[in-house]
Amino acid sequence: MEFKDRLKERRAAAGMSQSALATAIGVTLRTVQNYELGSRKPQHMEVVQKMADALGTTTEYLLGSEGVHVVNAYERGGASAARDVEALVGEIRGLFAGGELDEDEKDAIMAALNRAYWDAKEENKKYAPKKPRDNK
Repeated sequence: MEFKDRLKERRAAAGMSQSALATAIGVTLRTVQNYELGSRKPQHMEVVQKMADALGTTTEYLLGSEGVHVVNAYERGGASAARDVEALVGEIRGLFAGGELDEDEKDAIMAALNRAYWDAKEENKKYAPKKPRDNK
């Protein structure tokens, strides 16, 4: 089940309209509609936490463990990092298809790969070209 499906399911179970949820979490109605259509996902954990609180659930349930990594990547490194982590998660998910790993083992592997991604980004900073100085 994807984020959009979990959100819609929890909102219906809570007996909330899209408009009421939007008001509760401080976003527009259109934003909630886009979340439920799957054309947009929250970019900040603060919004996801407000959503979870309003719906009586957890951020991990709404996003899934993989989605938590993507939102954290957006907060830490912007849209580019979120796209990178989302692509990484998608590729890794393919490796798990039909496998023998339980959910805890999958989560641990995802967390380790996420750490490796950020370690590599940090390591590569020292090789990035320096910004030219203004010679005044």
